[in-house]
Amino acid sequence: MQGQLCIIADRDGGMPKKQIAGRKRRVKIHAVDIFCGIGGLTHGIAKEGVVVKAGFDIDSSCKYAYEANNPGAKFVPADVRKLHFCDIEPYYKGADVKALVGCAPCQPFSAHTRKIGAASRSDDCSLLGEFGRLVKEGEPDIVSMENVPGLVRHQAFGDFVVMLKKLGYKCDSDVVSCLDYGIPQTRTRLVLLASRLGEISLLRRPRWKAEVVADRIKGMPAIGGGHRRDKAHIALELSEVNKRRIRQSKPGGSWKDWDSGIVNKCHRDAYYPAPYGRMRWDAPAPTITTQFCYYSTGRFGHPTQHRTISVREAAMLQTFPRWYKLAERGEPIVVRDMARHIGNAVPVKLAKAIGKSIREGANA
Repeated sequence: MQGQLCIIADRDGGMPKKQIAGRKRRVKIHAVDIFCGIGGLTHGIAKEGVVVKAGFDIDSSCKYAYEANNPGAKFVPADVRKLHFCDIEPYYKGADVKALVGCAPCQPFSAHTRKIGAASRSDDCSLLGEFGRLVKEGEPDIVSMENVPGLVRHQAFGDFVVMLKKLGYKCDSDVVSCLDYGIPQTRTRLVLLASRLGEISLLRRPRWKAEVVADRIKGMPAIGGGHRRDKAHIALELSEVNKRRIRQSKPGGSWKDWDSGIVNKCHRDAYYPAPYGRMRWDAPAPTITTQFCYYSTGRFGHPTQHRTISVREAAMLQTFPRWYKLAERGEPIVVRDMARHIGNAVPVKLAKAIGKSIREGANA
């Protein structure tokens, strides 16, 4: 039987709100985002009712975008190696549930790094160890970690999970496809959730609308065009030979589409056909990496225009809102720096799924 219907005055002076007497109060979940970057994870989980109070990152160039798009969340420049949970604790004031979230950089285990043959070292995931140290120091109620899928096969991840279980956390983790979360990329990510409040599980295959490149960026004008100029709609200038190559490139094709005079031996020897390729309107984009601004590093050519995708288009393919602020008024966009910020970001729609999972795990 439902509880008695009560009327509660709206604090803002508007119409009264209805509430069922005896219904469980919505708990206040406060989160702190470690390795926050420009705020992809923060932005997504906040949309699901998780109040993000602060983001910590060593790269101060992320500060404007993080704070401008996430009201109430403070950007704190800090090296996680020098950070302690007592530095984080004040941001949980007034919370019923404390969540610590983050994406510790572990680049040597990414697919892109493996393709270029980078060697791994024993300290490659030291930042994940630092994240684990913070968890051990403060034992927040809920922990979320997002990372490259290759990490799941390495000792650093196993040690992290063992540590969580010894502290009494219930854990759930999986390698998920971003396509299942309405993100138009072939990107896959490792997501872990852990809770000291009880069982918690990651929202899987939420049946959000599948998207392709056209769904996100087909309406974008030519660079420099349109009635309202967006300074983030910018791309690096191509060299003359690459201009010839992209004019001969077909959507979804490879260097095999070119005249022989502009094909180098390195193209023929490469096992990976995507470099110098164009995206297709009717297919997902490849993983948006920190190198998307370079035509030579992946299938980052625009489907029809003779250029790579722009900074804005890359952000949109990462499911950031169309007008997510990336630089202060009067400040130029540095394409290479912004490519690093966007490629390292958690896609916002995946972050929303993480936020919903946190909220359900907290019984909110």
